[in-house]
Amino acid sequence: MDFITSDGVRLEYDDVGTGRPVVILTGLGGSRAIWLDQVKALTTAGYRVLNIDARNQGASQHTTKGRSIARHALDLAEFIAKFKLESPILLGNSMGAATMFSYVSLYGSRQIGALIDVDQSPKMINDADWSYGYQQLTWENFHTVLEQPLGRATYQRLADETYLANKAALKEHPYDAALNQPFLFDHALKDWRGVITTLECPFLIIAGEKSPYFDHDFAPKMANSARHGSFQVIKNSGHIVMAEQPRAFNEALFDFLAANDL
Repeated sequence: MDFITSDGVRLEYDDVGTGRPVVILTGLGGSRAIWLDQVKALTTAGYRVLNIDARNQGASQHTTKGRSIARHALDLAEFIAKFKLESPILLGNSMGAATMFSYVSLYGSRQIGALIDVDQSPKMINDADWSYGYQQLTWENFHTVLEQPLGRATYQRLADETYLANKAALKEHPYDAALNQPFLFDHALKDWRGVITTLECPFLIIAGEKSPYFDHDFAPKMANSARHGSFQVIKNSGHIVMAEQPRAFNEALFDFLAANDL
């Protein structure tokens, strides 16, 4: 299915199941197919799952329009409004989690049921007061590092069904990193730590113990800064936690949902 944003960009999404809405946001360059195990588990448990490909990735339109994290947040706001989603649970990996933080910075969190951040540090750049950014990214090497391929995101091989579904989706709709590079720069410049301290809804960070992108110690630090924050570090997992360790990830996810009556 497709959704047209206010600036005329087509976003592809799936809408399956019934019940409380869960909106899924994939990381940079990814496809919504990577969430296969979570879509199955959530719909079986009685949730409605709306799984979106962001602009410039997956099956959504590739365009020069709106290459900023704020525009991604506006896309999310328009999507929630279009389908009149009440108290949705937002679940995002990597850049998808940053989209959630940008959304909260613009619209607040009172209308959101919960936020779940999957292996995304709130600040990508390392400096004197933050050492949990992306790899060795600093203000001094910012352009040099981000103009290079981001490198392998996983620690474990994905389960066969998810691997094949994701591979097919990316083959059909290849990611254009050069086209979307201005967006990557904009995303990487942001600092969402202050936004996290304002969250009024339950907040969970699920980090990968072996993430090649982020030191998992960012998770307790930021969870403790939120009023209703918690975290889980999944062992033997890289950056794509939900697809590398789906059983452990889903257990952490459903424990959080149950603990917060969601």
